[in-house]
Amino acid sequence: MLFKDKVAVITGGVQGIGKAIGEEFQKEGATICVIDKQPNPYFTGDLAEEQTLCRFAEKVIHDYKKVDYLINNALPLMKGIDECSYDEFNYALRVGVTAPFYLTKLFLPYFSPGAAIVNISSSRDRMSQPQTESYTAAKGGISALTHSLAVSLAGKVRVNSVSPGWIDTAFREYTGPDAIQHPSGRVGNPLDIANLVLFLCSEKAGFINGENICVDGGMTKQMIYHNDFGWFLDLHN
Repeated sequence: MLFKDKVAVITGGVQGIGKAIGEEFQKEGATICVIDKQPNPYFTGDLAEEQTLCRFAEKVIHDYKKVDYLINNALPLMKGIDECSYDEFNYALRVGVTAPFYLTKLFLPYFSPGAAIVNISSSRDRMSQPQTESYTAAKGGISALTHSLAVSLAGKVRVNSVSPGWIDTAFREYTGPDAIQHPSGRVGNPLDIANLVLFLCSEKAGFINGENICVDGGMTKQMIYHNDFGWFLDLHN
């Protein structure tokens, strides 16, 4: 088993991508420590709160004495410039950027040799929809934090990030324009991300460091205009 006796910390691990990552780690023999606002067997709490981060880190170290992998996956708030308040914007940054930074700091003395951090960013770190500023800023921040930490932790911990594109967390299959706008011919699912996360944590990825890898079926590479791939511009709506 690839990760037997390893300890993987996963933020936002109750559902969606985080849940899939945890399940795949467990299949490979790892013990997972999840923190999420939603109830779960290990630790329930708000990542935006400093004391919550401290209590969570204390529990992990008390229970296992080490951390092998830290997966910063928790979802920031998504609100746009028309409605997002000052406090809401800062809340998104605390969950999406500050928490990954501070958990790394808290765990730093306890990372095992060969440890790895994988930050879950988003293809929104390079492209946007209207009214998504809080989420987009947080995802852009964690992408930049990735290469900064990789340099600071050189020789101690490898740090990489993954930028998912359209991932359907319910594993629905799509046809028509939704699928064919992706050069890969389909919408993604959580295993597309989990498989890469586990690879980045493995020794096979030992020479990958400070990198951001976009996993979007090629969607961000394909330009789409009117009448391309089933998409039409309707000026009446």
